[in-house]
Amino acid sequence: MNPELLRSLAPQVLAALVRRYGDFEACEDAVQEALLAASQQWPSSGLPDHPKGWLITTASRRRIEQLRSETARQRREEAVALAEPPEAAPVAVDDTLTLLALCCHPSLTRPSQVALTLRAVGGLTTAEIARAFLVPEATIGQRISRAKRALRGERFVPPDSSRLSAVLQVLYLIFTEGHTASSGDALNRVELTTEAIRLTRQLHASLPADGEVTGLLALMLLTEARRPARVDSTGALVPLAAQDRSRWNASFIAEGISLITAALSSAPVGPYQLQAAIAAVHDEAASSEETDWAEILTLYDLLRVVAPGPMVTLNRVVAFAQVNGASAGLAELAAVAVEPALKAHHRVDAVRAHLLELSGDAAGAREAYLAAARRTLSLPEQAYLQSRAAALQP
Repeated sequence: MNPELLRSLAPQVLAALVRRYGDFEACEDAVQEALLAASQQWPSSGLPDHPKGWLITTASRRRIEQLRSETARQRREEAVALAEPPEAAPVAVDDTLTLLALCCHPSLTRPSQVALTLRAVGGLTTAEIARAFLVPEATIGQRISRAKRALRGERFVPPDSSRLSAVLQVLYLIFTEGHTASSGDALNRVELTTEAIRLTRQLHASLPADGEVTGLLALMLLTEARRPARVDSTGALVPLAAQDRSRWNASFIAEGISLITAALSSAPVGPYQLQAAIAAVHDEAASSEETDWAEILTLYDLLRVVAPGPMVTLNRVVAFAQVNGASAGLAELAAVAVEPALKAHHRVDAVRAHLLELSGDAAGAREAYLAAARRTLSLPEQAYLQSRAAALQP
């Protein structure tokens, strides 16, 4: 039994049920029951010919059972549902993308919109979402529960401008978790990056003139282009500076550069465009030594104004150190590392370790690498950080 298959099908099945029956929370309960039934039955009975159809049928039966126990009005809804199976409804937009728009309902707060969508569409666990937000897991659990209750009775609507910003943020976070998994033994979760790119392509097809939609798609493509070189033959992490750039996906790079060039020349500049521009500078460099770090620092300075955030701050420190030297970078890092969202983050220790190593402080770098390794839940990152520390052993 492949759990990734169930994870990938779950949002599609939920979308089909919500489109037909409404009531997000009740439909999610029915889908969870169907997923549980699949995990129990498929290992012994074998994978159905049409797994998605099997799940939709099973979840629909669970939802109908719920309807049978409710009021007369709800029983009339059951009759309508039985007369027209969910798969028969015409679909103008991808159901998963429309489910994403539903989760970004204007009645929900932005943090609740994003958390609910990451759970329902991205398939991320509550713990993974909490790490993406840099907040306690209990906080995310409460947000998701409140959001599901608030969507009772709501039905599908097409994505519109009132929800676009939240939709883009969710797609970005799904991609980010796929690009560097926050926990587990794999560096990448390809199913997440693939799905994020697929949905963003559809959104771009619907809104081709929107600069931020274009920018996000470009950012994903330019980042995903480097994935083939991010691990070696043993599965070990390879940092950007040491990657074999001949393994990068040239078609993704060309498409991404074309998209971001067009967006920057025709639309107001936004944070996803700036991040895509940074990725383009990296991807266009023939080698690490030829990277235009001064341009990257300028772009991070702009990004810090347009969309300040802890990871923007930390990434800017890296670029600042590349331009001004390791000692200046360490001073800059010390000034920002006190921010609450960064204080206990493993990437602060990793950056500190790298800069200490560049400055010649091998003992301090080794200690910082080990501290970063203890804090990350990603096994490939742990292994890489521990190997860097071991290389500095006196």
